[in-house]
Amino acid sequence: MSSQKKLDISAYFVVGPENTKGRLVIPIIKDAVEAGFTCVQIRSKVASAFELIEITRQAAEVIDQAGKSDKVALLVDDRLDVVLAARRLGIKVDGIHVGQSDIPVEICREYLGKDSIVGLSATTHELFKYVKTVDVSQIDYFGVGPLHETQTKPDCGLDWDGKMVTRSFADIAEFVKLSPIPVVVGGGVKLVDIPFLAQTGVDGFFVVSAVSEVDDPKFAAVNLVNTWKRYRSSQSIK
Repeated sequence: MSSQKKLDISAYFVVGPENTKGRLVIPIIKDAVEAGFTCVQIRSKVASAFELIEITRQAAEVIDQAGKSDKVALLVDDRLDVVLAARRLGIKVDGIHVGQSDIPVEICREYLGKDSIVGLSATTHELFKYVKTVDVSQIDYFGVGPLHETQTKPDCGLDWDGKMVTRSFADIAEFVKLSPIPVVVGGGVKLVDIPFLAQTGVDGFFVVSAVSEVDDPKFAAVNLVNTWKRYRSSQSIK
């Protein structure tokens, strides 16, 4: 990953057109960036490649207009083709996030280069054994979850046998101790969870609906960021 951009996943916003209750995506991204979110991931299972490229272009412009192109990472979920096409069109995209069943991280790294960000959702099955054995040389951070069951991504946390596995704060604290790379946690995260997450030592939280589906996204985003900062700093003082 480029030394020019220190990866900050402390406040990580995931969004696509299916997550906004019919509202435009870009104004909500603008609210999140202005509120202090440090990472934006464009994710959609329904939008076309063309639509995803356009949302990514506009998101990059929002980040640039806020003067945060060197601070806020812009990622695309799963779609290596969209990242490559966007870059070919001159859009500043910092990398990709993939799941266990998506394009392998080695291929993402090969196509995107060493200076790009590549994030991976940690496996649900045998999580602690996994983190002790997985090769992290091509990965910049792990995404872990869900903290709670979530309608935004119903398959999040499904084990191999189809059962839902949510993660306790104790699980997360243990995973953080074992992980050699940064960890961001999400899946149904709400404001009330932030103080407890901060105490696990995790590097950040990710949210979708807690910002994208509320009546006042900017207000919600500010509260999430400020609460995280307050409780994270109190942890570092101890």
